[in-house]
Amino acid sequence: MESDASWASSSGVRRSMQSNRGRDTGLELAVRKRLHANGLRYRVDFAPVPGFRRRADLVFTRLKLAVFLDGCFWHGCPLHSQVVQHNATFWAGKLARNVERDLETTRVLAENGWTVLRYWEHQPVESIVEHIETAVSLARAREGEEPK
Repeated sequence: MESDASWASSSGVRRSMQSNRGRDTGLELAVRKRLHANGLRYRVDFAPVPGFRRRADLVFTRLKLAVFLDGCFWHGCPLHSQVVQHNATFWAGKLARNVERDLETTRVLAENGWTVLRYWEHQPVESIVEHIETAVSLARAREGEEPK
């Protein structure tokens, strides 16, 4: 049963927004599949810093490398972000808080010795995978590991 105080402008919008996934998006699955096929192992939907309630999409724990795969709408992509027409005040505030939270997350992780990689959903999967693999190789080299 739908509440009268819903944030959605209609029941259709409400259903659409509720169906958005928090994890296992198409981009996440594609990137994870390629990385795994290339021999990389990682944690999924993992909080890198204990006590800090933010989760990265992919985490290479030993290398302290956190990967975020951000949706253009939800995270304020400078190329694809759109002004929402219905319930504009609510959405402007919500999306601005998401951007602020992303900046804070990156800052806190960096302060705790983590390397943070962020990608937009519109970026090609192959490009994202290549960049992550390079970052993993560099992190391993810093630790004196043999490349895999």
